[in-house]
Amino acid sequence: KEFYWMVLQLRLPPELSGQLRRAAVSIINNTQEGAARRTAPDRRRFYDMAFGSAKESLAILETGRVTSARLLDRADHLAACLYKLSRGRD
Repeated sequence: KEFYWMVLQLRLPPELSGQLRRAAVSIINNTQEGAARRTAPDRRRFYDMAFGSAKESLAILETGRVTSARLLDRADHLAACLYKLSRGRD
């Protein structure tokens, strides 16, 4: 959720800002929905969608030439965590 709040502070062109906000919300929603699933394959499917949204967010930040090291580090760490969750074993 911290990543989402950081995204809200950015000034980007409208087409990038809207897409980034949707991707950040998708990370939150899919992570929470995945955590609520009962089977490991179902959880991993939602974590994989969240990982895709995290990678999309990184691409948008790069396209928008965002230089905040703190935000980029947070996005990269988030993507790494989601990758492990989506590929992990329960």
